Amino acid sequence: MASNHPHLPKKSSSFVSVRGDKHREIDRNLSLGAIKLQECDDKKERSSDDIIQEGEEEDNQTEEANAEEPDASPTTIAADVDNFIALLPSVEDGGEPPSIPESSVERFVQLVEKEIARCEAGEANLEEEGTSALFDAVERTFKLTTAVARFSSDPGYQQAMNRTGGVLHQAMCFLEGQLYALLHDPCANKVDSDTGELPPPYPAEKVAKLQAVASIMIGAGYSIECCQVFTVARRNAFEAALGFEKVSIEDVTKMAWEALEGEVASWTKAFKHATTLAFPAEHAICEAVFASDHHVSDRLFRVFMRSAVLQLLSFAEAVSMTKRSAEKLFKVLDIYEALRDASPGIDALLPDPPEADQGEDSDSCSELISNTKAEIAVAKCRLGEAAVAMFCDLESSIKSDHGKTPLPGGAVHLVTRHVMDYLKNADEYRGTLEQVFIEHKHSDDDEESSGGDAENHNPFAAQLVETMNLLDSNLEAKSRLYKDPALCNIFLMNNGRYVAKKVKESPEIHQLLGETWYRRRSTDLRQYHKNYQRETWSRVLACLRDEGLTTHGKSGVAKPALKERFKSFNAMIDEIHKTQSTWVVNDEQLQSELRVSVSAVVVPAYRSFLGRFAQHFYPGRQTEKYVKFAAEDIENMIDELFEGNPSTAAAASKRWL
Repeated sequence: MASNHPHLPKKSSSFVSVRGDKHREIDRNLSLGAIKLQECDDKKERSSDDIIQEGEEEDNQTEEANAEEPDASPTTIAADVDNFIALLPSVEDGGEPPSIPESSVERFVQLVEKEIARCEAGEANLEEEGTSALFDAVERTFKLTTAVARFSSDPGYQQAMNRTGGVLHQAMCFLEGQLYALLHDPCANKVDSDTGELPPPYPAEKVAKLQAVASIMIGAGYSIECCQVFTVARRNAFEAALGFEKVSIEDVTKMAWEALEGEVASWTKAFKHATTLAFPAEHAICEAVFASDHHVSDRLFRVFMRSAVLQLLSFAEAVSMTKRSAEKLFKVLDIYEALRDASPGIDALLPDPPEADQGEDSDSCSELISNTKAEIAVAKCRLGEAAVAMFCDLESSIKSDHGKTPLPGGAVHLVTRHVMDYLKNADEYRGTLEQVFIEHKHSDDDEESSGGDAENHNPFAAQLVETMNLLDSNLEAKSRLYKDPALCNIFLMNNGRYVAKKVKESPEIHQLLGETWYRRRSTDLRQYHKNYQRETWSRVLACLRDEGLTTHGKSGVAKPALKERFKSFNAMIDEIHKTQSTWVVNDEQLQSELRVSVSAVVVPAYRSFLGRFAQHFYPGRQTEKYVKFAAEDIENMIDELFEGNPSTAAAASKRWL
């Protein structure tokens, strides 16, 4: 993009750490410090009296020359200087340069000094069109200084170079201040968070002024100073708009997890803002301000990107270094996903330099690009490894649970709730977890478990199955802590039903575990149900059989045996009701299924038993003594089973954590 200003120099230097031989020589000669140093070195060889006398003679000569010549207009002075500049390229190396038009040069320098003073006094600034005179003067001063620097061994040319170089440096100092003021516009750098769009940091007219100043400074050999001011200003603006304060690695590693969770959320939001909005906006402003030299804009942006990315990555890496625990997994995955999702955008902003752009500058830019991308890849790798380790910590938590106290009522154990709630959250990160396990989980055992089919092997699915198997083993061990076999099966039913329900509610986890796993789980639940009925109700149903109640070879009934049978039935029903009404079945559907299945077997059998044998008792007190329950009473008592207090059981299970 060409500059919009009609008086800007057409030639500009590239911003590189080490400039070319020609620019290095010019920069050394144009440095105000170097000019003063050179003057001091020349004067060391002369006495102070000679210096004073020489200075007086020069002043007198200048005054005489000015007095002899009539006042010339600025246009005439500029033309004289331009004509002199045009003569110098024709002088061969080692040849005799033409005489310097000292009067015109001095008057020109004085005009430039006046223009600078006028701008410094506020009579003109970069907000006004009148600054084109300053730009013209700076451009001509640079050309003049460059031209006479070729013959700096000549005392006259040396003096001219010192004079024009000094005023050029003065102009650059002024422009540097103006550039700083333009860049620190308080109206710039505001983020529109409501629309999710980032407006341009500066209005178009301000960008044009920034572009003009940058072009002048770079064209005059002050690219480093120009770029330093720009870099500092934009860096400060970026940090102010980021909304995330710097946190040291040490602070992160010492931070309580509750506080760190909030920091991670803030960081994730800031990183997404930076990569989707701030970085593209910064790239655009670099290209606009330094449109006259794409090498300068490219390098500036790449340096900015590397610095900003490193600052953001320091927090991400610090999180990966914190003490690992299963609870941190999902926040670590949030950071991992932010880095992963930002990679395409960063690649687009930092393309590899074209092969045609060779040289030191291209090599430096390539190194910046590769280093920035490598830093992101390293941080992502560390987070991925941390995520794998944290998920595997869930397995370690299950293995380390060696509780020896059975949970009251056979309720769902907290270890079951914890694991399944954890996996439910993991369901939302399935794709990311599969990715990190493929990239960062390396285990020969996993490959062997896949049957050698490495191409279709899913390390995360294998780890998930291993976790579920461990949970099953843990629950089986806990069930054996119950002395009552029936309660043991209630415990396994409760926990198994909870697991199956959570898996069914998490389609991603269900798919990873597979339908075969789910059917096997359902089969296990049916078996637990049968086991419970056998352990509890088989003895009750045995009381309702005819065997042992009839007289041998006769159709009569052995009343003593019948009385004992009713007494045994009544006692068992009372004991079951008393005990199992305190047992816990958390799932309402399972609770209903248990009651219905028991009633469907016990109540009809009891009603039939009463129909066959109740009439053998005398009506009244004898009947009431032995026939204690009607069939409806048994049904009501069954409906009161499994109504224990789940909160009591849950409180007891908290000892697991």
